[in-house]
Amino acid sequence: MTRIIAVANQKGGVGKTTTVANLGVAFADKKQKTLVVDLDPQGALTAGFGLYADDLAPDETAYTALTNPNVKIKNIVHPIKTYLDLIPANRELAMAEIELLPEIRRELRLRSALEPMEDWYDFILIDCPPSLGILTTNALCAATEVLIPLQTEYFAMRGLQSLLETVEQVKTRLNPDLDLAGIVATMYTTGTVHAREVLEEIQDVFGDKVLDVIIYKSIRFAEATVANQAIIEYAPDHKGAEAYQQLAKILIKQKKG
Repeated sequence: MTRIIAVANQKGGVGKTTTVANLGVAFADKKQKTLVVDLDPQGALTAGFGLYADDLAPDETAYTALTNPNVKIKNIVHPIKTYLDLIPANRELAMAEIELLPEIRRELRLRSALEPMEDWYDFILIDCPPSLGILTTNALCAATEVLIPLQTEYFAMRGLQSLLETVEQVKTRLNPDLDLAGIVATMYTTGTVHAREVLEEIQDVFGDKVLDVIIYKSIRFAEATVANQAIIEYAPDHKGAEAYQQLAKILIKQKKG
């Protein structure tokens, strides 16, 4: 059964795109057939894999998956490497939120689009935008699980409750199969009391839902992005790369368990 994981947090800059890119590559390296879906109009995931968003026509992107119920989803899937494919996005996707407003069952468009592809993949990862709007709702309705990257800062922690309430509402009203895959601490700054206190607090509150891996803050992530690579390709021995490899192992083990 395909596991569809929405990587979501309404706060920007917490590592959602970095997490999707590195998990996608890590799964592919482990011969897990993986599709990554860029559902952010900024198209950072698309650019990170070396595609130029402005060169893509709307019918080659996630925009069409949401706005055209008759789309053949395989026509907008772009191969990235062995075992890894991408549905890209560009700024046209922002128009989808407006165009879907009058539509019936608009929250289920992505789920319907992805259904024909589920037997092809072990994992589908969805990179959500930094909001709790219709795009994120579509991702949560399509997903079997949600993975929450949480920056180890106080204000990021405050927003977590709003996200969890949204997840619970979607589970109750639209997608009873949605579960929490876990919370992963990101952008952890070594040696700061604040980061350590935030991490300890979320561990106290959420227990084993906080996955046993920490993504440390590092300039190497930005360097990898410039090189159009995931950090596990760009600097495989870096502790950030090792952390994402460990995260991939944890999620695969969840699947087997």
